[in-house]
Amino acid sequence: MLDRPTTKEAWIARARATVPEGRAFINGQYVAARSGKAFAKISSMDGSVAGQVADCDAADIDEAVKAARAAFEDGRWRDLPATEKKRIMLRFAALIEAHNDEIAVLETLDVGKVIGNSLSIDVPSCHKCIQYYAELADKMYDEIAPMSPKDLVLVRKEPLGVVGAIVPWNYPLIIAAWKIGPALVAGNSVILKPAEQSPFASLYLGKLAKEAGIPDGVLNIVPGFGEKTGKPLALHMDVDMIAFTGSTEVGKLMMRYASESNIKRVALELGGKSAQIVMADADLDKAAEAIAWSIYYNQGQTCHAGSRVVAHRSIKDRLIEKVAAVAKAQIPQGHSFDPHAQMAAMVEKKQMERVLDYIAIGEKEGATLALGGKRVLEETGGFYIEPTIFDNVKPDMRIAQEEIFGPVLAVIPFDTEEEAVGIANGTIFGLGGSVWTKDMNVAHRVSSAIRAGTVFVNCYDKSSPVTPFGGFKQSGFGRDRSPHAVDKYMDFKTIWTVYE
Repeated sequence: MLDRPTTKEAWIARARATVPEGRAFINGQYVAARSGKAFAKISSMDGSVAGQVADCDAADIDEAVKAARAAFEDGRWRDLPATEKKRIMLRFAALIEAHNDEIAVLETLDVGKVIGNSLSIDVPSCHKCIQYYAELADKMYDEIAPMSPKDLVLVRKEPLGVVGAIVPWNYPLIIAAWKIGPALVAGNSVILKPAEQSPFASLYLGKLAKEAGIPDGVLNIVPGFGEKTGKPLALHMDVDMIAFTGSTEVGKLMMRYASESNIKRVALELGGKSAQIVMADADLDKAAEAIAWSIYYNQGQTCHAGSRVVAHRSIKDRLIEKVAAVAKAQIPQGHSFDPHAQMAAMVEKKQMERVLDYIAIGEKEGATLALGGKRVLEETGGFYIEPTIFDNVKPDMRIAQEEIFGPVLAVIPFDTEEEAVGIANGTIFGLGGSVWTKDMNVAHRVSSAIRAGTVFVNCYDKSSPVTPFGGFKQSGFGRDRSPHAVDKYMDFKTIWTVYE
């Protein structure tokens, strides 16, 4: 491993010296798209070309599916002893850890997130998730149903077969690990389709998986655009499951594709508009710090970002002042390869423009712009938006109902606990939420009333592979992380034997 740079200029030099692998990884080899086509991946931090990516389509998906199916049917991975799967997956995790800095550069090139977070959070989280599922490999059991002494009823868990995993661009490594880990430990073959905006770090995992000993064909990685690559994967008649993370709009398409093909299994982790309820008695300093980080971390490009603050009217103004102060003091904005920056570029120009459009919508709807709202650092050529807060937001405004996926916080006042819960639950989403209060009776009551997959009390965005993650309502179904995630990649078979 090269010495870790300590300055922005040194990190930029490291990035410029990096030649990302952009070819597909199919059956243990990096290969160009069968069409020979490639597309340029544009760096969000300065608008330059970061590398070329295979422009894969249905023909490439078909090759990957054939390789994955062959690997599954001959049992080269499925039939390995659990202890051997564990050994290989632990080796895979260790290699990710050993190549932390190289992968972090690719992650920042992919997404535009600050290099410090790629180094300390994204790559280590990927490593820890694969390690967690590796350790689970020899700790999973089948069951025996409680019947009469003459009936032996086994309940077997068997892998589904070929799993298509389609992951978004905001946390490419972390969410890829959430799907690869449990799908592999269950014994499946996997085809990973990274977002076209963020292919490089995911493609790097291919060679590490091969080096670790994961057999050829078991993990395939096929980059490309959604319509040309993701859709054929979801429609493929020989894919047994699609595990998708992304927008609710595309999640609905995944369900349609499943019904139009082979009624494949679908697991969806979709959008969010998570509400943070701040009661009058809350510790405003702690709440403000958590709220600021929850919406400005990763430029607000987080599915469960705490993008709505439902604040008691008596403390709302003070809370906004404190959130703005935290943003200014603790979350400096800068170039993605600046080690001192905590907030950097949006993933692409299109996403920056989408967020700026929502800011204009908020002003038109009558909300008060209390902080930010503008594009910054234009001289870099990159796509940066400053931390933004809207005050006096009404629950039915678009900025309070729709997922913006950017550094835009909507603050909504309330007067009663019942009103706060109603506002929190008053969207189509149900991914995350929180309640801030010193009264534990209120905390338990409100956290139980919030319809969301994860609810935090006096904290936000705590994360571990041990806990399940997913949503209610149109935030999807099925869970990533924890042992519960493994079950969705398996079929349950009952074997009933009667003894005379």
